Amino acid sequence: MTMRTRNLGTTGPQVSALGLGCMSMSPAYGESDRTESIATIHAALDAGVTLLDTGDFYGMGHNEMLIGEALRSARAELRERALLSVKFGALRGPDGGWIGHDGRPAAVKNFAAYSLQRLGVDHIDVYRIARVDPDVPIEETVGAIAELVEKGYVRHIGLSEAGAANIRRAAATAPIVDLQIEYAIITRDIEREILPTTRELGIGITAYGVLSRGLLSNTFTRDRQLAPTDFRAHSPRFQGDNLQRNLDLVEALRKIADGKGVSVAQIAIAWALSRGEDIVPLVGAHSRERLTESLGALDVTLDAADLAAIEEAVPADAAAGARYPAAQMASLGTEQ
Repeated sequence: MTMRTRNLGTTGPQVSALGLGCMSMSPAYGESDRTESIATIHAALDAGVTLLDTGDFYGMGHNEMLIGEALRSARAELRERALLSVKFGALRGPDGGWIGHDGRPAAVKNFAAYSLQRLGVDHIDVYRIARVDPDVPIEETVGAIAELVEKGYVRHIGLSEAGAANIRRAAATAPIVDLQIEYAIITRDIEREILPTTRELGIGITAYGVLSRGLLSNTFTRDRQLAPTDFRAHSPRFQGDNLQRNLDLVEALRKIADGKGVSVAQIAIAWALSRGEDIVPLVGAHSRERLTESLGALDVTLDAADLAAIEEAVPADAAAGARYPAAQMASLGTEQ
């Protein structure tokens, strides 16, 4: 396996072809193992992964502290190659519930101060609001991050789950290196308007959810029971008939994967890699075993016939159910 590199947009840093999404290392998809999570971050860095993605609201700060611990305990050469992408602005209550978003300039700076402390670093490589605050013009939020860039606390400005109009407004305010957004074989909404916009503006994509929260894998079975604390227990795509229809799509994809001697997850990651040099997939491995499987996708080559077979097996709008519960879908705005 050879780790390739890509650029985050036309003005962003060079990063590994795959990034490590660390959300699953904090309670989100059930229980997590701190020791294994730290070992997985070390293994990712050792394999050449440079981009580590987190959010200050993942486990209400737990995820940032975990990454900070992993960086402190990593070998110096590994620690130095890490590039941190941090999302902020999502508000949570003591019970873990979601209570809104805050993109006010003062809040942006406050969030950054706490993230720097929890991560144990003097700067954040890519800083982005998790969802555009509907009550604050995106120009004000991005302008506040730009001030952090001027003072050296942030290196680059990113966006997350923004629609085309907000992407344009943000890019007119300050240089934007990339947009983080869900993109997978069964989640291709961005191809209609958002992806053409980012490519026009020279903005890269960090694609999360490339395995559709474990759906596109060899591990999710029809009779699997999800714990109440597992995000997927409340996701429409994992409910009732929706889940059964989506697993039918996975079975169709599995036939292609079996024909190439690889796993469904590796096909899904390889597909995301095939979509363009401006796309960096985030893999959400929370164990070294899953990380090894994900990295194996770098050795999977999809030719035109393979891509046509995937398109036939899983058409662009074939997924059943929304990717988030209704309340969270509403927070994405109407632009998408």
